[in-house]
Amino acid sequence: MTDSIAWEEPFCGEGNNCFRLGTDDKGNAYIAIAGAEEHHLTDSREALRTLILDIKAGKADHLL
Repeated sequence: MTDSIAWEEPFCGEGNNCFRLGTDDKGNAYIAIAGAEEHHLTDSREALRTLILDIKAGKADHLL
């Protein structure tokens, strides 16, 4: 089981599920659907950083 996760406020689209990002004090990062945080994806903070930077750079625009 995971120690304490510090969840950020949800990121929501219009009428869509809201995603939450979180971190813990062990260097892990988490992504979950708001309200279902117990079913999260886990990776390193560096992986989350890379994901966010790649999204900001437009590398996921083809999914829109």
